Amino acid sequence: MTDIYLDGPAEVTLREVAEADLDTFFVNQLDPGANRMAAFTAPDPTDREAFAMHWSRLLADDHVVIRTVLVDRLVAGNVLLFRHAGQPEVGYWIGRRFWNRGVATRALAQFLRVVPVRPLYARAAKDNIASIRVLDKCGFVVVGEDSGYANARGTEVAEHVLRLDAEAVAWPNPPAGRPG
Repeated sequence: MTDIYLDGPAEVTLREVAEADLDTFFVNQLDPGANRMAAFTAPDPTDREAFAMHWSRLLADDHVVIRTVLVDRLVAGNVLLFRHAGQPEVGYWIGRRFWNRGVATRALAQFLRVVPVRPLYARAAKDNIASIRVLDKCGFVVVGEDSGYANARGTEVAEHVLRLDAEAVAWPNPPAGRPG
């Protein structure tokens, strides 16, 4: 497959996860740079069986809400709501070829309109500036710090804990020339 790099605004939409989407999700998690940036990842991103078991559990859990992120009808990644330490938390993973074009911001903003749960939490490694920026644009604020063992880095990593108390504030599709 040819890499696609977006030059301008793209159509970003969400839909229910289809079985075929899992192949793209798996390929996305194989990216070493993305794993390092995310930090808190699967112990072995190349383990397809563990990946399949993990996603099977997620998709079967009535308390988890997952949407596939589409960019111009291509599967770009996913966004989800799950429980972590008893609190509702969001997470997302967007394939590298869709980075730096506002895709994560627009996908999360749309997801926050689908999931009315508030307060809502998120976590990001303190040095994951891109993810912190996405969360900030969607109205999340840093409310604390934590740390944990990061599989992708093989060490303890400090992270920000963020919270969204009100409606999402991000725009659905930023104007041309202004990446989200």
